Parts: sequence; C-alpha cells; structure tokens
Amino acid sequence: MTDNVKNQVHEPLIRVRKRYTMRWYKSWAVRVIAVIAALLICALVIVLLTGYNPIDVYKAMIEGNFGNARKMWNTFQELAFLLCISLAVTPAFKMRFWNIGAEGQTLIGGLASAACMIYLADKLPLPVYYLVIIAASILAGMIWSLIPAFFKAKFGTNETLFTLMMNYVAVQLVSFFIVFWENPKDSNTVGVINRKTHAGWLPTIADNKYLLNILVVAALTIAMYVYLKYSKHGYEISVVGESENTAKYIGINVKKVIMRTMALSGALCGIAGLLLVAGTDHTINTTTVGGMGFTAIMVSWLAKFNPIVMTLTSFILVFLDRGASEIATRFKLNESMSDMLTGIILFFIIGCEFFINYKIMIKKSRKEEK
Repeated sequence: MTDNVKNQVHEPLIRVRKRYTMRWYKSWAVRVIAVIAALLICALVIVLLTGYNPIDVYKAMIEGNFGNARKMWNTFQELAFLLCISLAVTPAFKMRFWNIGAEGQTLIGGLASAACMIYLADKLPLPVYYLVIIAASILAGMIWSLIPAFFKAKFGTNETLFTLMMNYVAVQLVSFFIVFWENPKDSNTVGVINRKTHAGWLPTIADNKYLLNILVVAALTIAMYVYLKYSKHGYEISVVGESENTAKYIGINVKKVIMRTMALSGALCGIAGLLLVAGTDHTINTTTVGGMGFTAIMVSWLAKFNPIVMTLTSFILVFLDRGASEIATRFKLNESMSDMLTGIILFFIIGCEFFINYKIMIKKSRKEEK
C-alpha cells in the first residue's frame, strides 16, 4: 500500500530548492558570469538597434566616469553620497524595519543645514557655528526617523507606508521654506547660500571640495562595519531582525532597539544632508537628494547589509548611471536607450542572486535512478 502511494505522488519535472550556503568564490563566480552575460546581451542590443560598435559604447561609459580628473572626482562624489545613505538604511533593514524614508530624512537634514547657514551666519564664533550646523543636521534627521519608529514601537503601525509618506512631507517643507526665504520665480530652486561670505561652507582639503565628503563617508563605512559586526548593539539588531519573539525571550528590549536603530539611521541621513548642502551644493531644493534615498535600498540589499561590499555595489550603480548619460550625449542616443542598457545590466546583477540563494532541481528519469 505504501509503495503504491509513493508511486502515485507526482514529482514535478523542475523544482526550486533553497541553498543552505554557497562558497564565497562560487557566489562571486556567478556574479562575474552574470555581468559578462549582461555585457554580451547589451552588445547585441547596441548592434541591432543602433549599429554602433559595442566596444566604443563601453569605452564611452568608462570615459564618462574617469575621462578626466573632474569626471573622476564627480564619480567618487556621487559614490560617497549614495554609500552614505546606503549605510543609513542598512541597520534598519537588517532589523527588518523597512525604512523607505531615507530620501526625506536626508532632505530634512539638508534643510536644517541651510536654515543654520542662513540665520546664524556671522552671529556665532566659527567653531561654534560649524558645530551648530552639524548638530542641527544630525538632530533633524534623527527626529524625522524617530517619528515613524515611535509609532511602530508603540502602536505597531506599518513603517513602510509611514516612512514613505514622510518623504512627501519633507519635500513640501523644503518647498515652503524656499519660497519663504527667497520667493524665487521657480519655487523648486533656491540660490547659493552665503555666496559672498561662504559662511557655513564646509572647508576644502587640498583645494578639492569633494575630498572631505569622501573621507567622512569612508570613515563612516568602517565604523558601521565594526558596529554591525562586533558591537552588542549590532548583535541585538541581528537578533531582532531574525525573530522579535526570540529577542524578547533572551531579554532584548525590542522597542528600545527599534528606536535606537532608527535614531542612528536618521543621524546618518542628516550627515548626508549636511554634506550635500554645506559641503558641495551650498543650496537646497526639492531634488537635492535626487532619488538616492531609494537607490540606497537596492545598494543595501545587493550587498546583503555588508558596509564594505556596499562600496562595490554603490560604485556599480554610479558607474552605470554616469556611463549611461555619457552614452546618450556622445552618440546622440535617446535617453531611453541608455536606460535600457542600464536596466539589462541591473537585471542580470539582481537576477543572479536567485541562483546564489536557490538551486534548480531536475527530476531524474527512472533509468538514471537505477
């Protein structure tokens, strides 16, 4: 009877089974193969749709990022900002708190920087002035992130929707203050703050306005790696992310961890806003963050919440974005063409994670089983 039941059980031809683990060199080999396959597909698309030599197109992408010193520093500058915001969302994501509000938290941090630069210029000693700007930016980002964290910890609200809606509130606040401060014809832009005095502008290193930002983000990357991997707080974040019930059972205050982690996330977003407004742009508008708060989500997930690996994933996304713009400009192509190439490459990069985490099982024939 048992044998008959076994024979009647239908086994699918193809099954998907989750892998327990894959050796690091095999996982990276899969990623390399995925990138090579993506480049080959892109080359085919380029030839069929444009008739250009794919090698010339790829060369243009490299030159768009490293063609000269200015382009190279711009690439590292964008890399630094994307990485900084990615670091900010990582502790929350590792805790399984879906913080989709990094865009707004960064924007509010930048707004606080702009307000201090406008209202406190020449009213405080220079060291105190800089400290106030830094503290205000960090505090603003923290407050903006603690609002959804409080409601999540206290009432169990949906943090995804809450943090997402906070982005729109932040954008409208920036729009209001732009009009309030200068009342320009275009309500989405504001002039350079303290253009003549440079009050509140972060100092440059070696006559390079980007170098300070890059060094700050590099230090934050190392600090975040150590914090998540070796600190007690990092351990608690991991446990809460795995199971809140387990965390409560071993004595971890889950509500406290949520509040503390989101405060850290908001603080880092505030620093990103500070570096954007006081460090490089010296102005603020509704598009200052430029969507990096959402791109950072992809960076963090692709790197599996590892701050060091995030450096690589951030670089890939920045490289593709800047390279796509260079392609569109140099070859007089429609923006959609360059976006298509970027999409193909990202599809392969993200899709290869399936083969790293899952294994495809094919049913063996009876002859093979014998």
